Amino acid sequence: MAVPKVCGTETEYGVVLRGVADPNPVLASSVLINSYVEQRKVGWDFEDESPGRDARGYGREGSQAPEIETHLVNTVLTNGARYYVDHAHPEYSTPECANALELVLADKAGERILARSMQAAARILEPGQSIVVYKNNSDGKGNSYGCHENYLVDRALPFSALVRHLLPWFVTRQVFTGAGKVGSENGAAPVDYQISQRADFFEEEVGLETTLKRPIVNTRDEPHADPQLYRRLHVIAGDANLCEVATFLKVGTTAIVLAMIEDNFLDSAGARKDWSLAGPVQAMRVVSHDPTCRATVELADGASMTAIELQWEFLRLAQKYADETGLEACGGETVGGDVLARWEAVLSTLERDPGLLEGQLDWVTKFALLDAYAARDGLSWDDPKLALLDLQYHDVRPQRSLYERLVRAGKVERLVEESDVLAAINDPPGSTRAYFRGTCLARWPEAVVAANWDSLILDIGGDPLKRIPMMEPLRGTKAHVGPLFATVDTPGELVARLAL
Repeated sequence: MAVPKVCGTETEYGVVLRGVADPNPVLASSVLINSYVEQRKVGWDFEDESPGRDARGYGREGSQAPEIETHLVNTVLTNGARYYVDHAHPEYSTPECANALELVLADKAGERILARSMQAAARILEPGQSIVVYKNNSDGKGNSYGCHENYLVDRALPFSALVRHLLPWFVTRQVFTGAGKVGSENGAAPVDYQISQRADFFEEEVGLETTLKRPIVNTRDEPHADPQLYRRLHVIAGDANLCEVATFLKVGTTAIVLAMIEDNFLDSAGARKDWSLAGPVQAMRVVSHDPTCRATVELADGASMTAIELQWEFLRLAQKYADETGLEACGGETVGGDVLARWEAVLSTLERDPGLLEGQLDWVTKFALLDAYAARDGLSWDDPKLALLDLQYHDVRPQRSLYERLVRAGKVERLVEESDVLAAINDPPGSTRAYFRGTCLARWPEAVVAANWDSLILDIGGDPLKRIPMMEPLRGTKAHVGPLFATVDTPGELVARLAL
C-alpha cells in the first residue's frame, strides 16, 4: 500500500525594496523576516541538509546542486513552518500537512505572514522606503522563482517509475494549476496570455537543478525523514497559486497520482500503459500557450491528445483506484473524495468553457480581470499597463492586491475560513510532526536552540544539548504527544519523559 502523502509547499516570494538607489533583494528579504520574528528567531539546523544528493544515484555531467546558504536569515515559526532567505527571495515553507485541505490553510497562512512582515518592516525602514512582496513566479525580466511542492513517497519505488508517469502528469495538470501570465519569456514564442508562469522556464525533462536548466521532474533526494523508508518528491513544476481551489487541486490530485504509481495501479488497471510524451519540454509550452485548452501534444507512440484528454485518463484511473483501493493514503476518504469530485467538475467545465471557472482557477480569474481592463481602456496585450496589472494581481498587500479585491467582492471561492487562516499563523497542524515542533517553540522558545524538519535541538540546562529525532512525519501529532505536553512543564521534563 502507498505511504501516506504527507505534503507541503515552499513559496519563493518576489520582493522589491523601494525608495533606495540600490534595491538589494537579499537585504530586503532579511529585513522582512527579521522584522517579523523580532526576538523570537530560532535558528535552522543544517546538519542533515544534502541538496546535492540525486535520486538517480548519480549526477548528470554539468549538473549543479543548489547551494546551502547558511549565512542568510533562517528561522522556524510556532506553526511549524520555516521562514528564511533563499538566494534573493523570502521563502515560506509550510509545516507538514496530512492532506490537501490542510495545505490550503497553511499556504494561505503564509500569505498573511508575508503581509504582516511588510507591516513590521515599514516600522523600521527609513521614510520613503518600503518593501513590497508578490506571490508570483516571474519578474518579467527573464527571472523565474518557484513554488515547490513536497510529497512523502515510498523509498522502495524505483525513481524511474515516477519519472515515466510524472512527465505527462506535470505537463497536463497546468490546465488547473497555472497562475496565468501576460506574454512569454526565456526565448519562448510570443503569446498574448498563457496559462502558466513557469512553463517557459523548463529546459530539461529530468535533473537536479532548480534555478538553471530547470527540469520538469526534479531529482533532489533529501528525504527529511527516515531515508531507509521514504523519499521526498521535490516538485518544482508548479505555479504559486492564490485561488484556494487551484492549490487544493494541485496538491490533492498529485497526491492521488503518486499513490497510484506506488501501488502500480497505472500499469495494472487495464488502461493505456504509456502516456509518454514525444517532447515533454516543448509540450509544457504548447499547453501553457493555449488558453483555449484545445492544443494537442504528441505522444511517444505518435498519437496526439489534448491536456484535458490526458487528464481525463488520469481521472478515470483515479476513480477506479478509489473504488478498489481507497484514498486513505491520499489524505483520507473525505478529502480525497472531494478532490476527485472537484477534479471531475473542473475538467468538465474546462471542456465546455474555461471562463466559467473564474474565481476557482488563477489563470482563468486573472484573464477575465485583464481582459475586462483591456476592453475598457482599448489596450493591446503587449501594453505595459496589462503587465503591471498582472503583477498587481499577486500583490500580497490586501489593500493593493487585485486578487484580494475579488475576494472581498465575493467573486472568489474559498475553501477555508479566514478565522482558521489567522489561527494557522501561530498554530501548527495537529496531524503531523509539525505539532511537536511548533508546540515546543511556542512553549519554550528560549530552550529551542535550532530545529529542522526531522529533529529539534533543546537546551535543558546542561551539557550536552539534546537532539530529539523526528524521522516519522506522522508521529509527534496532537493525538500522539498532546497528552504528553499536558503532563510536563519544562523542556527537561519533556526530554525525560521521551527517554522512558
